[in-house]
Amino acid sequence: MTGTPHDALAQLLAEIDRDMRDTAKLTGRAALSPAVRAALARVPRHRFVPAASERAAYENKPLAIGQGQTISQPYIVALMSDLLDLPEDAKRSARLLDIGAGSGYQSAVLAELAHEVFAIEIHARLAESAAKRLAALGYDNVTVKQGDGAEGWPEHAPFDGILVAAAARKTPPALLEQLKPGAKLVIPLGREGDTQYLTTVSRSVDGEVTEEKILPVAFVPFTGRGS
Repeated sequence: MTGTPHDALAQLLAEIDRDMRDTAKLTGRAALSPAVRAALARVPRHRFVPAASERAAYENKPLAIGQGQTISQPYIVALMSDLLDLPEDAKRSARLLDIGAGSGYQSAVLAELAHEVFAIEIHARLAESAAKRLAALGYDNVTVKQGDGAEGWPEHAPFDGILVAAAARKTPPALLEQLKPGAKLVIPLGREGDTQYLTTVSRSVDGEVTEEKILPVAFVPFTGRGS
């Protein structure tokens, strides 16, 4: 796969490490898992931003990608991936769902961690460009489609983890139904204008749903039926 500018990437990873330490009291984790950190190091973020933003690709901040959408801050991408708590053998068998694929960056990070990634993007133009970009970079374990993320992708459920990169008022029921018992769904929750919280949602074998607020975040609003 295409490489990344070494110095800029090293600086970004150092900043993410610092952010993890600084937010440890909120998140309960002071460092990324080795697997997630290695995944970030392998993904060329400059290939997932518009050409005009390439110089800023390795800055620890979100960037506009068109259609009123953004590529998330790298620290948030890292934290959300880490919060899935994927098993060590995830690369052999784990199947993940990525809602709000945008330019495909989060999908690429997940593809480094799991066996299969199914990504949904509601904006047709972004979905098409993300699919082409991921294929060109060799991520043949990612499938992208245009659609309403609130409906999930039932044909490929259940999933070993689900990430949602847009803020919803509540967790879409279909996503909970498609989450494998014991697995985690990571989603920003909050009404428009109110504080959003990155939240982990789990469903036990007997159907009990548990939510845990992690830390305040700022995401674009969910535009599917789950909004």
